[in-house]
Amino acid sequence: MAEAKKLINTNVYWLWISLVIIVLDQLTKGAIRQEFALYDLREITSWFNLTRLHNTGAAFSFLADAGGWQQWFFIILGVVVSLAVMVWLRLVPKDNYMLCIGLCLVIGGALGNVIDRVALGYVVDFLDFHIGEYHWPAFNIADIAIVTGAALLILDSFRAVPEEEGK
Repeated sequence: MAEAKKLINTNVYWLWISLVIIVLDQLTKGAIRQEFALYDLREITSWFNLTRLHNTGAAFSFLADAGGWQQWFFIILGVVVSLAVMVWLRLVPKDNYMLCIGLCLVIGGALGNVIDRVALGYVVDFLDFHIGEYHWPAFNIADIAIVTGAALLILDSFRAVPEEEGK
């Protein structure tokens, strides 16, 4: 009976976090597309700029020059990962806040970038941090969500797992 109750717990209510990430991501990318031409750069501080870049690859523009096949690969990968993480979320105990939040951040970030790839053929990156002439690769809200979610998943993996009763 306990196993059936656990499967009924879908954790759907956690998905509002994913929705918030998707909306914030798309609103910020839309504002950048509206206000910036490609490669425009506006200095905000001595270590941070807003810019507009188009990334057809993955993190750090990995495979950006691969000839176009990577667009569909990353769309399919983002959708498959999001679906797999939703299944994982369904199986997580509802009181494991860190894991649930981490999973929803990953889902929201992945789908935010998938939306760009489907609608535009590239991901809009606009946050540019730098020290002097060294620039960290530009990124966006979806990327922040994915990295933060992954960090929460890693932190959660270090938490002590209580032993099951009766073993």
